[in-house]
Amino acid sequence: MTVVYALVARGKTVLAEFTSTSVTGNFPTVTRVLLSKIPPTDSRQSYLYDTYAFHYITSQTLTVLCMSDENTSGQRGEFMFLEKVREKWDEMYGSQGLTAIAFSMNDRFSHVLKTYMDDFNSGRMSSSDQLGQVKGQISAVKDVMVQNIEKVLERGEKIELLVDKTDRLNQQAFKFERQSKRLRSVMWWKKVKMYLAFAFIGAAVVVAISMFACGGVDYKGCRGDG
Repeated sequence: MTVVYALVARGKTVLAEFTSTSVTGNFPTVTRVLLSKIPPTDSRQSYLYDTYAFHYITSQTLTVLCMSDENTSGQRGEFMFLEKVREKWDEMYGSQGLTAIAFSMNDRFSHVLKTYMDDFNSGRMSSSDQLGQVKGQISAVKDVMVQNIEKVLERGEKIELLVDKTDRLNQQAFKFERQSKRLRSVMWWKKVKMYLAFAFIGAAVVVAISMFACGGVDYKGCRGDG
């Protein structure tokens, strides 16, 4: 399991987020729709969407959410990650997030999210000491049901996600086509340069042979006596 995206939000207002450079897709749209569906009460839940799993915990109206790239991954690990992020958030900001504007903590806390994601994905976060610190907090994870995100979406929201996903696929297809054309152009010019180089070498060889056969650069051996 690999966490590729994480955020901290108050309701639908995202206060900080970080995305791995290895992931693409319409997940920013998905997370915004999902945030609008999360109740303000303390809760935790997992949702599946395509090949990704979204996990979140909400406490005192603040939501910590992450996305992992395997929807079959163990929830226990992801919820440990979320708890650690929430602990660090409380340590750094306390109750400031309850009134902060969108992305006001992003400059500092996005680095924290990146560090925690790296620690989690490399296995450093799963040490026995750290597991012991959050064991009581994540004991209820086994009771969290994993749902398909489509079950909480309204028809219009499903269409919105579908359109957004289609647009992104079209953009990716256009980008691939443009890169293919650029590659073909580069290869064509390489071939032209190679042919020109062969032609130059061939011409040089012909000139050298003719000069050798005719006695030098002035071709005196090939000129008529008159």
